[in-house]
Amino acid sequence: MLPEDTRVVFMGTPEFAVPSLEALVAAGYDVVGVLTQPDRPAGRGRQIESSPVKHAALAHGITVQQPKSLRAEAARAELAALEPDVIVVVAYGLILPPEVLEAPPYGCVNVHGSLLPRHRGAAPIAAAILAGDAEAGVSIMLMDAGVDTGPVLEMASLPIAPDDTTGSLGEKLAILGAERLLHALPGWLAGEITPQPQPEAGATYAPRSAKSEGRIDWSESAALIERKARAYQPWPTAFTDWKGQPLKILRARVDSRPTHATPGQVLGDGKRTAGVATGRGILWLEEVQPAGKKPMPVGAFLQGAPGFVDSRLGD
Repeated sequence: MLPEDTRVVFMGTPEFAVPSLEALVAAGYDVVGVLTQPDRPAGRGRQIESSPVKHAALAHGITVQQPKSLRAEAARAELAALEPDVIVVVAYGLILPPEVLEAPPYGCVNVHGSLLPRHRGAAPIAAAILAGDAEAGVSIMLMDAGVDTGPVLEMASLPIAPDDTTGSLGEKLAILGAERLLHALPGWLAGEITPQPQPEAGATYAPRSAKSEGRIDWSESAALIERKARAYQPWPTAFTDWKGQPLKILRARVDSRPTHATPGQVLGDGKRTAGVATGRGILWLEEVQPAGKKPMPVGAFLQGAPGFVDSRLGD
């Protein structure tokens, strides 16, 4: 089946999904409709905002549907009216009931940001950084009733850089996912690919992070806290308390040398350097964000934070 003859419905919501939508359009696929999550209030002003995928779809003149749920018969009828040959799903965020999964002749093809079966679930990129994985990747898979348990059409990996955050790694994987989608989809439509069942060995689950998970426990190791600082960017961010106010830790460096200081104790010269004792090693702060202010290098923060060194964070 040629791209221009393939009726594609695209389902996605965040920025991670946009490269895949753009790739399908550029390759000549007939994207007959886009489903994305409803507009919601966002930011400090709580202004109603549309998803990145909606903005991209409208820019190409593609019809957009925003059902609150696909369990409703009316929402499924609207989708069915588009008569898709295949549905491509990238970080949509809503559950697809069996009626939707089974409707298109070529099924629902998902771009998932992990090397399945590792890190199934809603937050695979953060989970890979948090676990200290050496590499991350994407899996092009056929969706079934489970959570990211369907058979895989194609996989690709890339190394996780020492300074990668969920934001930066997500940008790389979004591009990689779009590339592999365009590579796998023609073969699947032509009947040239045999989907490979996922092994259960090595399967892990990566649920969406709660805001509370960003709170730093200084009794943990410096290495783990540093990974949390990267994994929880851009959300929920890793933070601690200082003088009753939250202090976000955005970038830090691990010093594995042992220290006898109490976890949470701030060390350093108070002018250019500040490190925090942890349960194992010292975490030297490089970039922080005090409450109500913009991110700043630790040296700039120290200029306006007398008494920071020798204080104890998290109390």
